[in-house]
Amino acid sequence: MASEHDEAADDISALALKILVAGGFGVGKTTLVGSVSEIRPLRTEELLSEAGQLVDDTDGVDHKVTTTVAMDFGRITIRSGLALYLFGTPGQDRFWFIWDELSQGALGAVVLADTRRLEDCFPAVDYFEHRRIPFVVAVNCFPGARPYGAHDVSRALDLDQGTPVVLCDARDRDSGKEVLIRLVEYAGRMHTARLLDSVS
Repeated sequence: MASEHDEAADDISALALKILVAGGFGVGKTTLVGSVSEIRPLRTEELLSEAGQLVDDTDGVDHKVTTTVAMDFGRITIRSGLALYLFGTPGQDRFWFIWDELSQGALGAVVLADTRRLEDCFPAVDYFEHRRIPFVVAVNCFPGARPYGAHDVSRALDLDQGTPVVLCDARDRDSGKEVLIRLVEYAGRMHTARLLDSVS
């Protein structure tokens, strides 16, 4: 039986990585964090108000009745010794001041995209590109949406060459986990390449 000291040492040696989940309003960020989190996710959702109707574009997401006003938080263990802390960002422009705080120390980000409202993820793509934060674009395949391939989405968003685009179902734990694994692998390669560049 492991002692409390051994358990504490294991906790210290475990690697915890910070990941952001970003994208437009109603794209499925809260759903993705909730579906993969092994703990009860922290949510800061509020009901949409009449005042918000003047600034929130709900076209295409008419069924949406709540919105994230600060962040979502969840945690998932990828393998022994590697855990991801997930921070879902709010989607509306008026909450963007929170992004700068959330992005501090982040390994990378998932930019969720909806092909019915692809233009909504341009601000998130621009945000991470300008701050050189590695990201993957995860196309949330909504029922009834016209299917597009990863190459089509990459071209439409004018992504830098090599930026991964993956298709996913934000409601499905395994699908969400695959997105996170792709991000960790990609971000690891990007950070290693930058480190090698800086010492050469």
